[in-house]
Amino acid sequence: MKKRKNYMRSVNVGIKGQIVIPKEVREMFDIQPGDDLILMADSKRGIAIQKANILSGLADAIFAGKGKEALPNEDQKDLNKFADIIKKNLNDKGQGHL
Repeated sequence: MKKRKNYMRSVNVGIKGQIVIPKEVREMFDIQPGDDLILMADSKRGIAIQKANILSGLADAIFAGKGKEALPNEDQKDLNKFADIIKKNLNDKGQGHL
């Protein structure tokens, strides 16, 4: 079975603010029950959801001085702040603000 590269579909927000990630997207990104996801929101850029282990790897790269390789247009100070927030959210499973 060929793995999809793109997907688009509308989803409904339930009474409790929940959405269901469609099966095709869960398969595309290998999202399994119990996986931790990070939700990032920016009032101008929108909402993004990423698997926590992917962002943890990005934070590790930033702390190792390789953040500019992944995000060349970002200021190192902003990258470090972003990496700190990722790690805090992964450790605390709390609410973070950029």
